[in-house]
Amino acid sequence: MVSAADPAQEPAPEAADASLPAVRTSVWLVRRPASRTRRSEGSPAGLDRERITAATVRLLDAEGLAKFSMRRLAAELDVTAMSLYWYVDTKDDLLELALDAVHGEITPPPEDAPWADRLRALASEYRALLVRHVWASSLAGSFLNIGPHSLRFTRAVQDVIRATGLRLHQQTGALSAVFQFVYGFGTIEGDLRRRSAAAGVSQDEYFRQAMTAYRSEPSLKQVVDVSQDLMDARGGDTVEEMRERDFTFALDLLIAGIEVMRDR
Repeated sequence: MVSAADPAQEPAPEAADASLPAVRTSVWLVRRPASRTRRSEGSPAGLDRERITAATVRLLDAEGLAKFSMRRLAAELDVTAMSLYWYVDTKDDLLELALDAVHGEITPPPEDAPWADRLRALASEYRALLVRHVWASSLAGSFLNIGPHSLRFTRAVQDVIRATGLRLHQQTGALSAVFQFVYGFGTIEGDLRRRSAAAGVSQDEYFRQAMTAYRSEPSLKQVVDVSQDLMDARGGDTVEEMRERDFTFALDLLIAGIEVMRDR
């Protein structure tokens, strides 16, 4: 999502230093020669950017960002690694395409719905995306995020923030408060799911084992005991129930804060 601090919003320097390496911009800003964008004798039949992007997402979901490579992707598609370069110039191009593709899973809410309902819907869908695609968190700050799906999400978020009635100079702060919270919450949630799955246990069992380990360490036991009443008070019998209650309340708190600041 493009934020107020995104390089895409900053003015370009008047002159580039020829001694510095070229800064990568975006796969969406690169004009590829026509001979490289159409299938020819060197490119395998049935291969296109959409198929390559879909396979990239599948591999990232299954194996993670660290294991992803052009060679591994080529094996998944049963083509040569060199054939992929008919459609993209670098691995970063593929990662950027994959990140934009998963943003297409977010459906903007109806524009005539109350802004608070729209904000909850967008926040919940963004959280779900980060949990489904754990690798997306690591890539979110790596690219300009100006693909069609990312821009649709960005526009929906900006429309909702405008609809809050906040003054113009307050809107970017509200956007950051909500969506940086969601980013952090969804990233941690996705990571816990990944670690639990890697350990071959449920999230509840992983949590119980972690708490047992904390209590067995004398230097940590007191902290755990003191916070036990907080754990009990928030309710919920499972990790997911506790997490859902926390997310809902935190989001309600942010929305209430927006309303107070708007009316102040």
